[in-house]
Amino acid sequence: MKRGERSAVLLSFLFFFSLLCAYFILRPIRDEMGIKNGAENMQWLFTGTFLVMIAIVPIFGLLNQRFTPFRLLLFCYSFFLLNILGFYGLFRLGIGMHWLPTIFFIWISVFNLFAVSLFWSLMADLFSSLSSKRIFGVIASGGSLGALAGPLLSNYLSHRLDFMEMLLVAGCFLMIGMVCMAGLFVIGKAKLLKSARNAHKKLSLPNKGLFYAISSTFKSNYLLGIATFVLLYTSVSTFLYFEQAHVLEISGLTSNERMSYFSQVDFATNALAIAGQLFFTARIIKKIGLPFTMAVIPLLVASGLFVMGFKLSLVMIAILLILHRAGNFFLLRPSKEILFTVTPHDHKYRSKNFIDTAIYRGGDAMTGWLFAGLTALGFGLSTMALVAVPLALLWSYNGLRLGWEHSKKEVKDN
Repeated sequence: MKRGERSAVLLSFLFFFSLLCAYFILRPIRDEMGIKNGAENMQWLFTGTFLVMIAIVPIFGLLNQRFTPFRLLLFCYSFFLLNILGFYGLFRLGIGMHWLPTIFFIWISVFNLFAVSLFWSLMADLFSSLSSKRIFGVIASGGSLGALAGPLLSNYLSHRLDFMEMLLVAGCFLMIGMVCMAGLFVIGKAKLLKSARNAHKKLSLPNKGLFYAISSTFKSNYLLGIATFVLLYTSVSTFLYFEQAHVLEISGLTSNERMSYFSQVDFATNALAIAGQLFFTARIIKKIGLPFTMAVIPLLVASGLFVMGFKLSLVMIAILLILHRAGNFFLLRPSKEILFTVTPHDHKYRSKNFIDTAIYRGGDAMTGWLFAGLTALGFGLSTMALVAVPLALLWSYNGLRLGWEHSKKEVKDN
C-alpha cells in the first residue's frame, strides 16, 4: 500500500466498520419481526421496501444535483441518525405498536442498502480503478469486521439492555462513522471537489433532471449490465431467504432460538468474509481477473441450489446462505464497486444509488411475489431451489461479461 493511501484506507476501514456494526446490531431484530409477521406475508414487506426506494430515488437525485458530496452524505447520514432516535422514542413510549414493527423492518431494509451504497460511491470517487483493485478488499474487510462485531455486541448487551436501548448503541456507531467520513473529505477534498465541479457542469444540461438516475441506467449498456447483475443477485438471495423463513416457521424453534440462529449464520458469514477480504480478494482478482472473479460465486451457488433441490434442510440452506453472502462480501461486492471506478461522477452517485437501492429491492419484491405465486400453485420448497438454478447461471454469465467490459473501459481511459 502506498504511503499516501494509508490514512484514507484506515479511515475508510473504520467508517465501513462502524456503519455495518450499527446495522448488524439491529438486523436480528428485523429478521425476527419479519417471521412474526408470517413467512407467507413477507412479499408485502419486500414490496413496501421497494415502493419506499422508488419514492426516494428522485428526492436523492435532487439532493445530489444541489449539494456537494460532503453535504449530501452528511445530510443523509444525519437523517438516518435522527430516524434511529425517532424509533427509540416511539418504541419507548409504546406508540403504534401494531404497525411500528412493519415500519421498522422496511426502514432497516432501506437504511442498509442506502447507507452502504453511499459509502461505496464515496470510495469510487476517492480511489482510482487501479488502486481500487489493491485496496477495496481491505476496506471491505472493515465492513465485515463490523458485521462480525455487531451480532456479538448485540448478543452481549441484550442481557444488559433492552432492544430499544440497542437502537442508541447503533446510533453511536453511526456517529463514529460520520466522524471518519469527515476525515476522508479533508484528505480527499481536492479530488472530490474537482469531480463534483465537473459533474455539476454536466448536470446543467436540460436532460439531467430528477429522474436522470433511472434514464441513464437504461440508456447505458454498461450500467444496465450492472443493474442486471444486482437484480439476479438479489433474486437468488430472496429465494434463499424465503426458503429459510418457511423452514424456520415450521421448525418448532422459539423466537429466541430463531434469533440465535440468525446471529450464528451472520457470524459465520462475516468471519469467512473478513478472512477472504484480508487475504484473498486482491490476490484472486489479480490471479484470475475481474471477469472470472464475478462469475465464480454465482456458479458455486447454482451448484448448491441444484443439490438443495434434492436434499433440503435448514443446515443446507444455512451453508448456501453463508457461501452466497460471504462470497458477495469478499468477492462480488468489491468487484461490483470496481466497475464504477471507470464511470462519470454522476453515475457513481445517482445511477449507482438507483441500482443499489431501487433495483435491488425491486428484485426482492418481484422474487417475493414469484415465490408466493409458485407456492400457491403447489410448488414445494425443493422445487423452488431448482427454479432458482437458471437464475444463478445467468447471473454468472452476466458477471463474466461485465468484467470483460470493465477491462475494455479501463484500457480506453488509460
